[in-house]
Amino acid sequence: MHSNPLGLQPIDFIPAVPQRLTDERNDKEISVVIAASDERLGGAIAAMNSIYHNTKSNVVFYIVTLNDTVDHLRLWLSNTALKNLRYRILDFDPRVLEGKVQVDPQKADPLKPLTFARFYLPSLVPHAEKAIYVDDDVVVQDDILELYNTPLKPGHAAAFSDDCDSTTNKVAVRGAGNQYNYIGFLDYKKETIRKLAMKANTCSFNPGVFVANLTEWKLQNITKQLEKWMTLNVAEELYSRTLAGSITTPPLLIVFYKQHSSIDPMWNVRHLGSSAGKRYSPQFVKAAKLLHWNGHFKPWGRTASYAEVWEKWYVPDPTGKFSLIRRHSEAYEAK
Repeated sequence: MHSNPLGLQPIDFIPAVPQRLTDERNDKEISVVIAASDERLGGAIAAMNSIYHNTKSNVVFYIVTLNDTVDHLRLWLSNTALKNLRYRILDFDPRVLEGKVQVDPQKADPLKPLTFARFYLPSLVPHAEKAIYVDDDVVVQDDILELYNTPLKPGHAAAFSDDCDSTTNKVAVRGAGNQYNYIGFLDYKKETIRKLAMKANTCSFNPGVFVANLTEWKLQNITKQLEKWMTLNVAEELYSRTLAGSITTPPLLIVFYKQHSSIDPMWNVRHLGSSAGKRYSPQFVKAAKLLHWNGHFKPWGRTASYAEVWEKWYVPDPTGKFSLIRRHSEAYEAK
């Protein structure tokens, strides 16, 4: 059997840990998977920096990217304060998605292949029993070891943060429709969906941060199951037209229906990017273990809430290619 069906190329091998770090950092290796697309590279950099500085654990980053981003990423990591990070760069081959994703020429937004990297975790981190996946629009404010140690129930391949009972749902997103249950993501008029007998008002979950038991993932062939639903959607258009989230969420909701554990909601405090306004109190933002700017207003963009919290972890691009589109002075005056 071909050991790497994805055509994933490990490009960088993990450097040996400098002696002084081995004394400070614990031995247990924690695998963290993050996708890094060129136009959002600053996000991935800030996320990794925040994780690295808030743990003594031996974190190894598996950075999934496309071929044309590799050199830029490597320069950014090796020529800045991040040079002690342990990482492996993996080149994702978008051809793996052929026939599984509908490309709509009417839509201005092109397909972002890296959003599907999380479907292929066992190929990305072949030797780990467990891994954490994080989106590029997060910062971590606590020890990632705690998230890694999230207990997963027997038979569960992943733990997510549920939407409707999460801390972050106390403030509803205006105009988001059924953002928090299955009917917001799946088209219940389609027979294929109805036959699944999944309750439409079932609470959805956010797949931007999760912990995976890779042994269980492989046993249950989760990747194959996800691909099956992607392919069926191309043929039958099973996802909701008013899609609240990305096209990566529906297959995960189907495959993990009532078959996932929960992570502590403070490990995915989200919707910071849903509007440009402030949603949470400064005390709550400080107490959050992980902040997630899902939504249109990214912390590296022109208008974003809590951008100053994110900027603490941002490491400027030594090539100058990635620059913050920020209204600097007024951001701080508006505090």
